[in-house]
Amino acid sequence: MRVIAGNLRGKKLLTPKDEGIRPTTDRVKESMFNLISGYIDEDAVVYDLFSGTGGLGIEALSRGAARAYFSDNGRDGYRITGENLDACRLREKAVLKFGSYRKSAAEFPEKADLVFLDPPYDMNLWKEASDYLIENERLNDGAVIVMEHPVENKLNGINKALDLIKEKKYGVIVVSVFCYNSKSEEK
Repeated sequence: MRVIAGNLRGKKLLTPKDEGIRPTTDRVKESMFNLISGYIDEDAVVYDLFSGTGGLGIEALSRGAARAYFSDNGRDGYRITGENLDACRLREKAVLKFGSYRKSAAEFPEKADLVFLDPPYDMNLWKEASDYLIENERLNDGAVIVMEHPVENKLNGINKALDLIKEKKYGVIVVSVFCYNSKSEEK
């Protein structure tokens, strides 16, 4: 696993030895970032919830995002994310929290412009996590939420404040990209 583009292009990232963490493959990550390339700028604040290796947030920082906030409630994911941040010398642009996505997001000092939701597939947390971010005002208007999920999970019941703007299938994985529109909540 490596950083695909930006100032850290080609940098190898640590990966887990066990199967409890499922890092996004380089192929899917590259395609995912092609889908959202216009949404990352020098002011972008990123949340990488369920960070695992931190690969998605690190990729966003490499491509010019201002800051990234990482969260994982697994000891291995937390450790590996921290080691990858250190290896990439990104600690000045990053905050890493150990604990649930709820606890961590509540403590992040800024609202997000870009969120990566790639929870363990068996936990089915895409709707719950995105609802939490909306209900607790953790998103800037126009924020983009990227959800990586298995093909068989159709993401039913996603909050009406999230407009599906792009979706792409990669084998057994789907990347769904939503845009947060606070005015949609009022309808």
